[in-house]
Amino acid sequence: MSWVTKTLSSSLGKKLIMAVTGLSLIAFLLVHCGINACIFFNDGGETFNHAAEFMGTNWLIRTTEIGLFAGLILHILDGLKLWYDNNAKRPVKYAIVAGNNSTWYSRSMGLLGTLLLIFLVIHLRHFWVVSRFTDVITSGQKTLFQEMAEVFANPVPVVIYVLGCISLAYHLLHGFQSAFQTMGWNHPKYTPFIKSVGAGFAILIPLVFAAMPIAMYLQIIK
Repeated sequence: MSWVTKTLSSSLGKKLIMAVTGLSLIAFLLVHCGINACIFFNDGGETFNHAAEFMGTNWLIRTTEIGLFAGLILHILDGLKLWYDNNAKRPVKYAIVAGNNSTWYSRSMGLLGTLLLIFLVIHLRHFWVVSRFTDVITSGQKTLFQEMAEVFANPVPVVIYVLGCISLAYHLLHGFQSAFQTMGWNHPKYTPFIKSVGAGFAILIPLVFAAMPIAMYLQIIK
């Protein structure tokens, strides 16, 4: 076994993989949120549809999408392995969790990640599968904006999406700063700033995502 394989299969190596894939997914969230937020132009989905069409047809973006999905799968598998290893090492939970840096969401990344995975499957079924593997959008039967309006006319998906965004917020609260820490980008001068940016990101991005289905359900956006 080479030193690279040994390193990546170690606990530190797994955390490094989580950090790298996590940061790439954070970058994707920022772009994805920006594209989806185009619905707030409230122009019947015209701006959003143009942006979505560009993202769906540009060869560079489509190629990047493959790498993104590979990173997502690796992030999920690596996270599950870390969660399993941590529980195997400590089958009996501590009665009292010591330390001021420990929060319930930092100790519940496995649960939050599982909830996010369930939400992700639902989200992909609603939009990605329809736009990539059927001709509903490409044939002109409906636009992606119309698909969103149809999905979010039902209160059940709206509630699911809001709960998914809440899980995302807590996942990011720990994951954002944890990724920087794992990468070794820790410094007394910059760490407080990174934590502040991470907290802001963890609140703002899920809030924008959650506002979309709510606004469409209430027909604030048409």
